[in-house]
Parts: sequence; C-alpha cells; structure tokens
Amino acid sequence: MKHDIETREDIQQLVDTFYKNIQKDGLIGVIFIGAIKDWSPHLEKMYRFWETILLQQYTYKGSPFPLHASMPLEQHHFNRWMEIWEQTIDDLFVGDKAIEAKDRGKKMATMFLSKIEYLRDHDAQSIL
Repeated sequence: MKHDIETREDIQQLVDTFYKNIQKDGLIGVIFIGAIKDWSPHLEKMYRFWETILLQQYTYKGSPFPLHASMPLEQHHFNRWMEIWEQTIDDLFVGDKAIEAKDRGKKMATMFLSKIEYLRDHDAQSIL
C-alpha cells in the first residue's frame, strides 16, 4: 500500500529507485553514467538534498547547479528527467509530500535549464 514520503527511508527508496530507472533510460542514462563515477557518495548526497527539501531535515549543504552547468543538457533531457521523476514518485508514493516532490523537481528542472541556456547564450561559464 502506498503512503506519503515521511522518512529518510522513504527518501532513500525514492532516490535509489529513481536512479535505477535513470541508469536504464536510453536518452539520459548515458549522461548520468558518464558523469557519476562513484554512485555511493552521489546517492548519499541526493538523500540529504531531498531530505532537506521535503522533510525539512537540514542535512544537505552545497550548491547543486555548478556541477550541471557544463553538461550537454537540453529541454528534451529535462523533460525525460521529469517523466522518470514523476513516474517513480507515482509508483511508490501518494500524498502531499509526493505532490510537493514532483512540484519541486519541476521547478528545479526549469531553473537548471534556464541557467544552462543563459550560460550558453552568454558564454558566461566564468561566473561559476
């Protein structure tokens, strides 16, 4: 029976399942596999990131955007990321936090794409 995202264990289940789905994806899997050399630290960082955002347990410190700034990402990559993110959430959870997770993911994808496009259009990599 599905429930809402309530605990660190729920966050871990969400993140682990999401990245397993990502790795199998024909469009964006290769990008993630090429960028992430050691999955354990990355997953741990993602647990802390989403725990901070969704559960207000302030365990994440950092700035996620700079690591993505020079990646070859376009709108269709973010669209696929969102499809996988939302499907993973829908497969595992139901409730207000699940809805919030989808909304936060969408806002993050929109912001990341906007910044990446700005940097490309203005040759502004030096501001990172």
